[in-house]
Amino acid sequence: MEAWLDFDQTNLGLVTSRLTKGENFAHALVTGEMIEKILLSSNTSNNAFVFPMYSRSGSEFRENLSADFRAFLDTRYDHHYTPEEILGYIYAVLYAPTYRGRYAEFLRIDFPRVPFPEMAGDFERLSLLGWALVQAHLLREFPRRGLAAYHGKGDHAVEAVRYSPEEQSVAINKTQKFKPVPQAVWDFHIGGYQVLDKYLKSRKGRTLSLDEINHVAAVADTLAFTIDQMARIDEAYMAAFSEGG
Repeated sequence: MEAWLDFDQTNLGLVTSRLTKGENFAHALVTGEMIEKILLSSNTSNNAFVFPMYSRSGSEFRENLSADFRAFLDTRYDHHYTPEEILGYIYAVLYAPTYRGRYAEFLRIDFPRVPFPEMAGDFERLSLLGWALVQAHLLREFPRRGLAAYHGKGDHAVEAVRYSPEEQSVAINKTQKFKPVPQAVWDFHIGGYQVLDKYLKSRKGRTLSLDEINHVAAVADTLAFTIDQMARIDEAYMAAFSEGG
C-alpha cells in the first residue's frame, strides 16, 4: 500500500527527533507543510521526522494510527478520540518539563515514548492544553502581548543581532531594535535552535520585510505563551502521573 504526506488545512504533522545527541530534549514541533530534515537541529544526527495525523492511498484519506494503537485507546478510555485530540495529548506530554526531565536519558537515544494516564479526564485535560499549544505554534490562535514591537528609523538591514538584558531588546543594527523581549523569551530553544536568535541571524545581510518584522513580534508572543502553557501542562501531567509515568 502506497501512502504519502498530503498536507492541507485538515492535516498536520508532529515533528520530533529519534535522538538528541549533544542536546537536551526540546525537539517537538507541529507543521502543516513539508519541512527540512534539520528543522530541529543543525546536528545531522538529530534529524527531524514527521508523523502526519492522516495519510492517503489512492482516494482513501484516513487517520495515520495503527489498528492496535486505536484499539488500545478506545478500550482504555471507552471513547473514540479524534486524531486531533490524540495529537493534542501527545504534544502536551512532549512539552511537559517533568516528562522531559524524567526521561532525559531515554530521549537522547530513541524516539519519545508517550505514557497514557489511567483516567480519561486526565487525557482530555492534557489534550486541550496541548491542542492550544499546537494552534499557537502554527501561529493560528495565541494571545497577543505586544512583545517585540519594532523601534527606530533606518534601512531595516540586519547587520548584527545583539540582545540587551537591561533594555530587554534585540538590536539588528545601530538604530533599530525589537522590544520588549523578556530574557526567557529570548533564551527559549526549540530543538537545538534559540528561536529568535536563529530567525534573525539567518537574515544577516538582508533587509527585513514588513511581514518578517511582524513575524518576529508574533513569534515572541507565541514563545511567551509557550512558557506559560508549559507550566500549566506540567501541573496537569504531574496530576495525571502522580506515581510516575
